[in-house]
Amino acid sequence: MDDPQIEVLNRQYLKRQGPTNVIAFAMREGEFSDLTPHLLGDVVISTDTAAKEAQEAGMSLERRFNELLVHGILHLFGYDHEDSEEEAARMEKKSLELLELIRINSKSQAPNNK
Repeated sequence: MDDPQIEVLNRQYLKRQGPTNVIAFAMREGEFSDLTPHLLGDVVISTDTAAKEAQEAGMSLERRFNELLVHGILHLFGYDHEDSEEEAARMEKKSLELLELIRINSKSQAPNNK
């Protein structure tokens, strides 16, 4: 999504103003969680915000996108960085572990440059 699109979702579902980088919508919570119990949920990422954040951090858009995707997926698994510093540290540790696995797998899948 772009910033205007994710801003609508942010306001409608989270009651927050402005665009955000990532929103996770859990399918295993709420009134209709039994409809699709095998689905974890949806992760929505603003490519506009991700691109800005990547540029500010001096990293590739792909790397920032992966960070946001992992962050959203961890929310779907119940991780939350807003409840406490301990939970934030737990989420950050798991995020770094998963991003390292992605990095290692990406290197092993890259074609050899000869």
